[in-house]
Amino acid sequence: MCLGIPGRIIEINGFVARVDVAGATKEADLRLMQEARPGDFVIIHAGFAIEKVDEAKARETLELIKEIIR
Repeated sequence: MCLGIPGRIIEINGFVARVDVAGATKEADLRLMQEARPGDFVIIHAGFAIEKVDEAKARETLELIKEIIR
């Protein structure tokens, strides 16, 4: 099973974004989402940002993930 996780883009350098995912900083490739901007929430899968999501949906998903891993 594969899981995409939401995160908020902190900064962008070329095609690489630094993304805050539940307090941890990850890198995500933006070549599939070149329209993404700092502050956007995106779904990250296999190191790529694949979809933009609204903040409420991102936070709801992160809370569900936290519940699962408890």
